[in-house]
Amino acid sequence: MIRTIDITVITETIRDMCIEANHYLSEDMKQAIQTALDSEKSELGKKILNQLQENLKIADNETIPICQDTGMAVVFMEIGQDVHFEGGNLEEAVNEGVRQGYTEGYLRKSVVNDPILRENTKDNTPAVIHYSIVPGAQVKITFAPKGFGSENMSRIFMLKPADGIEGVKEAILTAVSDAGPNACPPMVVGVGIGGDFEKAAIMAKQALTRELNKRSSIPYVRDLEEEMLAKINGLGIGPGGLGGTCTALGVNINTYPTHIAGLPVAVNICCHVNRHTVRTL
Repeated sequence: MIRTIDITVITETIRDMCIEANHYLSEDMKQAIQTALDSEKSELGKKILNQLQENLKIADNETIPICQDTGMAVVFMEIGQDVHFEGGNLEEAVNEGVRQGYTEGYLRKSVVNDPILRENTKDNTPAVIHYSIVPGAQVKITFAPKGFGSENMSRIFMLKPADGIEGVKEAILTAVSDAGPNACPPMVVGVGIGGDFEKAAIMAKQALTRELNKRSSIPYVRDLEEEMLAKINGLGIGPGGLGGTCTALGVNINTYPTHIAGLPVAVNICCHVNRHTVRTL
């Protein structure tokens, strides 16, 4: 049976998600930061993590943004094949939600309308939207405002199949090591392995939205996530990039089939807040 959803519901939901994600840290990230604080060996690192927690409390209590860079709006929409939208254009509705959320929430508008001419759009639109059609009659929306301090540190590697899993490990460590303090550590590292050039990058971005307490269901990927987290934390970059034992809060890896001649690896890094929120309609 077809389910009809009025397009205004999408706009209202996106508006609320913009404000929520930028003001309140998700529970998995709160837990990850506390775990990092409990395990950090460096006194300076502990001090920085305590300061980060204090910042989060102030943002929560006073309803102000977690970070001054309130990001570019990234939206993943999983749309049930039995859903019909009425009352307008879906993409316009998403962007209207972003416009309302960033304006009514007094969030920083960081989007320019052309990468070279660079005139600010003044409402943080357009969003970057990824659509997928899935079975059922629900719409799952994941909203992830992405700051560019960490986004600029992200990398894609077009490896050869012969590079194998050791090449993948080297690529991940290279990306994180090169990022150093610029990604506002402790960071979250999203990795996409497989597909093609753009599929790997999208998987890496989507991996950042997976809760840190949910590991991959694929045994070798789960092992790789744990190994890379340990190796990244062994780099000594530490909280704020000032040294310590907690450089990353988590490593999430997604995989996809690929061509016989390729081994794409994308590494999308996010700062310590790793903002994301999910709603299902």
